[in-house]
Amino acid sequence: MKVLVGMSGGIDSSVAAYLLKKEGYDVCGITMLIWKSDSPYPVPASPGSCYSPDKSKDLEKIKEVSEIIGIEHHIVDCSDLFESAVLENFRNEYMSGHTPNPCIWCNQKVKFGAMVDYAHSILDFDYFATGHYARVMKLENGRYAVMKAKDGKKDQSYFLSRLSQAQLSSVLFPLGGYLKSEIREIDEAMGFHEKGERESQDFYGGDYSDLLEAEDWEGEIVMEDGRVLGHHKGFWHYTIGQRKGLGIAYSEPLYVLSLDPAENRVIVGTEMSTHNKKISARDVVFGACEDFDPEKTYSVKIRSMAQPAAAHVERNTDGFSVAFSDFVRGAAPGQSAVVYDGDVVVASGIIY
Repeated sequence: MKVLVGMSGGIDSSVAAYLLKKEGYDVCGITMLIWKSDSPYPVPASPGSCYSPDKSKDLEKIKEVSEIIGIEHHIVDCSDLFESAVLENFRNEYMSGHTPNPCIWCNQKVKFGAMVDYAHSILDFDYFATGHYARVMKLENGRYAVMKAKDGKKDQSYFLSRLSQAQLSSVLFPLGGYLKSEIREIDEAMGFHEKGERESQDFYGGDYSDLLEAEDWEGEIVMEDGRVLGHHKGFWHYTIGQRKGLGIAYSEPLYVLSLDPAENRVIVGTEMSTHNKKISARDVVFGACEDFDPEKTYSVKIRSMAQPAAAHVERNTDGFSVAFSDFVRGAAPGQSAVVYDGDVVVASGIIY
């Protein structure tokens, strides 16, 4: 079996390629470039970010690792697609008052989408693999589903929750059954990287508002009852649930509750006002099944760093609705709500 492995030059993708080669697969590496030489977007503050113009060190490392493992490596330019599918979506969502997750979109549209489609036109392979910490399995009902990784601290199933059945049917995640510490040991033993080398997983490595190409526009920061508490330089500098950086003195901590793009207003309130017991999601991708058991209690994540919360989930004409067993805080339109049944991803939708 031939496997194409997405390689970034980091520890995880390097070891993923090594493990697959060790298992007897015919392995080939591929790297996508996503920076356009004429990009209108500013250079990120962190050179180690995913979206960065200088990938020379990464490419040198990939070449070195590929030679050690004994595999071929290819480079593909996905910059046009990344700009249209990820950056423009990111900008449009933010300027609509939403809080998108660019990594989820990139995985669905580019990394596991257009890049793999293009690679099939120039290379012969049966599976595509990455260094993500997740697992994929075929269920008894014939469907494929993403599952949480063995290493709960590194689990990336949330970011892979929008992969389609077609994508999942030909995907391998060789790191899903390992702990990060075990992967580091393998990496060091193979001499791929220096011991203790740090890794960057940032999408941009700077202030996201830099990507929005929006000039400062003074607006009001208001309480739910309409009282003006202060002013800001653009609603896009804020995200729902944000507490720090509001610059307002008040008797108790305030949080961003919602954004009003039309009036350029930031609406704030106390912690109690951030609590949600019900949310709705649309633009749904189903994983383990195409409907929900009304008697079952699922666990739902409303952002990547949130703890899963117990809930009942019901499918509707727009997508699905979630009724939490207890309050959750800061559900933000634009973020993904991912429904789990134990370790298995059942569905992923965009909160609205």
